[in-house]
Amino acid sequence: MSEIVYFEDVKVGDQTEFGPLNIGREEIIAFAGEFDPQPFHLSDEAAAQTHFGSLAASGWHTTALCMKMMVARWQREPGVQAASLGAIGVDELRWLRPVRPGDTLRGTSEVVETKASKSRPEMGVVKSRITLFNQRDEPVMTMIPIVMFRTRAA
Repeated sequence: MSEIVYFEDVKVGDQTEFGPLNIGREEIIAFAGEFDPQPFHLSDEAAAQTHFGSLAASGWHTTALCMKMMVARWQREPGVQAASLGAIGVDELRWLRPVRPGDTLRGTSEVVETKASKSRPEMGVVKSRITLFNQRDEPVMTMIPIVMFRTRAA
């Protein structure tokens, strides 16, 4: 197992990459059918009547795919996952471009803030700017997750 990456080890400016992940038509429709059944997420015909023009993944699906890729990255470096205590929220979530069937997504993460907890010395809070890109290197989503990390004192 990799050495645990504690809160104290995380520094502003730390960067990582994750992905890639290819997105299929059936996956887009299945997610939308269960969690966001708006017509433009379910068929090209319905999407053609909107600004999307053709089938587009739900933004919530895009966000879930981001999480899937990040966790896959952490599982290759279990020291990071071992220190994570989960997230307390997300700031500035933006869906910038539609994700389409056949797109290949990849992501980058950069730590933008760290803050030790005053009331919970066993944890600190890390904010990172996440950007997802499609295969044309166009940003399709950005967000700033707020994640709790275990400290060495824990």
